[in-house]
Amino acid sequence: MIRVLFVMLLLLTFSNARENPFFPAKGEKEMPYTSNKDLSLPPLKRATITLPSEARVIKKVIVEYKSLDGSIETKSIELQNSIDWHLPIFISQNYAIDTQETKKVVSKRTTKKNFKKLTSFKYGHFFASDKTLKIITKDKIIRNFMLVDPHRIVIDFNRDTSLKTFTKENKNTIFTKIRIGNHSGYYRVVIELDGQYRFKKKKISNGYIFILN
Repeated sequence: MIRVLFVMLLLLTFSNARENPFFPAKGEKEMPYTSNKDLSLPPLKRATITLPSEARVIKKVIVEYKSLDGSIETKSIELQNSIDWHLPIFISQNYAIDTQETKKVVSKRTTKKNFKKLTSFKYGHFFASDKTLKIITKDKIIRNFMLVDPHRIVIDFNRDTSLKTFTKENKNTIFTKIRIGNHSGYYRVVIELDGQYRFKKKKISNGYIFILN
């Protein structure tokens, strides 16, 4: 009798066993298994993204990635930092490259401002350093304002004079073009910019400074 019960239990055990224990049972989450097919991708070294000229603050970075099981997921990080849209944003897993780029940016930002002369005319001289424009002049500003398409600063100076209209283009600078023209009772300076900005004006002893942001 004991022998019969043992045989019955053995048969029940085999009937509940998996057909193939090396593959997932029905209802279990499947995970990829190895094969001879090469599914490798090149490793991430560095990718860049450039933002439009109106960008000023970075709020969030979202990364979309593919998981081991093939599903698409996202992960994000909240930020609150000012940015310079002229500089690209890097995505990297190469610490050596990141360190070199960081050193370059820090070095550039900590360097003392050196103003470069853009142009001159009879009543003034124009100098630029990064986002700062210095105008050396004895003439008083009547009004100044911003126009768009393209973005440009318009400055009217109080002087009744006769000037020939002229234009000076400036390469490798934010202040891409300076135009000067004569009007009745004043002359107008128009400074075209390489993107979208706001500006602040400051009076100095020998003229004016315009700071973009």
